[in-house]
Amino acid sequence: MRATLSKVLTKEAFDRMIPMAERWTAGVEKAIAEFQVPWHVTRLGCRAEYLFSSQRPRTGTEAHDAMDFELERFMHLYAMNRGILLTPFHNMALMSPATAKEDVDHHTRVFREGLKELVG
Repeated sequence: MRATLSKVLTKEAFDRMIPMAERWTAGVEKAIAEFQVPWHVTRLGCRAEYLFSSQRPRTGTEAHDAMDFELERFMHLYAMNRGILLTPFHNMALMSPATAKEDVDHHTRVFREGLKELVG
């Protein structure tokens, strides 16, 4: 706990992690718009995720209804086979103090390529 509070959950760390999450979100939003899929991306601090619905859910039921198991598995495996591990029960990325622009940009490229494969 001491290491987490003194080395990770610091103002300096968040000053680095939040811009990485903003960059990740912008890359995902751009690809969603490019391929015109009815998805959206949400960011809160250094956490960001995309959901398979055009509308942001307002309730747990709406979030559940937006889930697509097969599509989620495809996106996760597509990313994993290209060196990216997303949270296994979401399409979520949590930036760390070690996350670099190159990491985020790699995800953006892979996400875009995955959409290109899906849309054709």
